[in-house]
Amino acid sequence: MVELTALTPCNGILPIQTGETTLSEVDPGRITALMPFKGQSADLTTALQAAHGLRFPEPGQTTVAEGASCVWTARGQAFLMGPAPDDSLARFASVTDQSDAWTVVLLAGLDAEDVLARLVPIDLRLSAFPEGAAARTLCQHMTVHISRRAEGLQLMAFRSMARTLAHDIGEAMASVAGRRAAG
Repeated sequence: MVELTALTPCNGILPIQTGETTLSEVDPGRITALMPFKGQSADLTTALQAAHGLRFPEPGQTTVAEGASCVWTARGQAFLMGPAPDDSLARFASVTDQSDAWTVVLLAGLDAEDVLARLVPIDLRLSAFPEGAAARTLCQHMTVHISRRAEGLQLMAFRSMARTLAHDIGEAMASVAGRRAAG
């Protein structure tokens, strides 16, 4: 009998460190899409608070608790990341496991914002995109979700795009590091 081994989306691709910036894979735990039923947003927030210690995020925001986060991903949708969702959430929202569908990476270091400035059409400077902010945007031709964490900028892309995401960010990292070295 053949034994299969589960591999992460960026297995053998990451980490990449160039200059003062590092791109690394993040293990987000379980990723669960939450989409509140009509008129149930407040009840979902109450249930999330009771079960996981966080609320359903406002658009463009992330909520964080010990071992869990809830990231806004689209109108009326957020991803609970970390724990398995409590069964009580299903009374107020559609609850869908997305764990195998996404790759999650962290871009951290001195040049992280400059690297992504070459790839995404939104302003990710700390003054415009503070800790806790979240956005759905493009990175080159890929749809990504970006959130600012204390550790850096977290990006989520479809699992099938992991190699392309790492390549594009790696190329931008090398370009920014080259400019910095040239003075």
